[in-house]
Amino acid sequence: MDEVKLVESVRDIRKKIEDALARDIVGQKDVVEQLLIALFAKGHVLIVGVPGLAKTMIVKALCNTMSLQFGRIQFTPDLMPSDITGTDILSESKEGLREFRFLKGPLFCNLLLADELNRTPPKTQAALLQAMQEGAVTAGGRTFELPRPFMVFATQNPIEQGGTYPLPEAQLDRFMFQVHIDYPNLSDELEIVRQTTVEVKEAVKSVVSIKEVIDIQNIVPKVPCADYIIEGAVKLTRMTRPGKDSPDFVNESVRWGAGPRAARMLIYAAKARAVLLGRYAVDFEDVVALSKGVLRHRIILNFDASSKGITPDAIVEKLVAKARP
Repeated sequence: MDEVKLVESVRDIRKKIEDALARDIVGQKDVVEQLLIALFAKGHVLIVGVPGLAKTMIVKALCNTMSLQFGRIQFTPDLMPSDITGTDILSESKEGLREFRFLKGPLFCNLLLADELNRTPPKTQAALLQAMQEGAVTAGGRTFELPRPFMVFATQNPIEQGGTYPLPEAQLDRFMFQVHIDYPNLSDELEIVRQTTVEVKEAVKSVVSIKEVIDIQNIVPKVPCADYIIEGAVKLTRMTRPGKDSPDFVNESVRWGAGPRAARMLIYAAKARAVLLGRYAVDFEDVVALSKGVLRHRIILNFDASSKGITPDAIVEKLVAKARP
């Protein structure tokens, strides 16, 4: 399939995925769109929401629609790095010789759900984040490549902080998006209760092949993006950093801003959004639509701003207006 026909087919692929998810997932269209964009842009996602908002269900259902191998790790305080990456075990060969054999951990999958990532110690967090960055695991002096594609969708509970190990800012930067899942509206909540109190439904079936997913991932970098859009994304990112070129409200509220990786991910995600919507080039509105998800976890507010209830999202909203071409 040539590149033009592939882009044209993505709209149909998106509709098939959304129709398949509609059987089990009520509402949350914005969340599903951001997860799809991250997946096609080969990005990792940190999903933040209170318990009971179907974070796990959304990720698992999305994985099922694409024939991807799903893995889930429930992070706990006693989880060790080898519990997720794998470990060497002593085994005996047919010839009677004893040798170490690497037993792969749950990390070896296409889409990993890292449940409550902030509940595990920094050492185990670092093992996962290293795999996210390098796409490989090192054990016993050997390097093992992770399957392709490989993405991590991690969840975090924002209300329970006791016994947790918050992710350092440098590690948060590894995630393309931080997606917030909010409470459903009244009509959606009524429909959720109706659907989940009747007979059990069949699992969501695959409607997209893994080859189609990889083909879309490969086409995303080739999507044209005008220089003025790249300049706008870089300008937006740079204005999040306190300094003489930043607005007063940034200097008054922000301790640390987003780094260059944020601008790169913003453009990459904008390309994936353009493809997902069946377009052949990036529009600045793609940057606007994704700016909060890409920047909110990269903006560190000072104490004064936090005490006044100012949020990174509010900062981004003001900055977008100044960054428009």
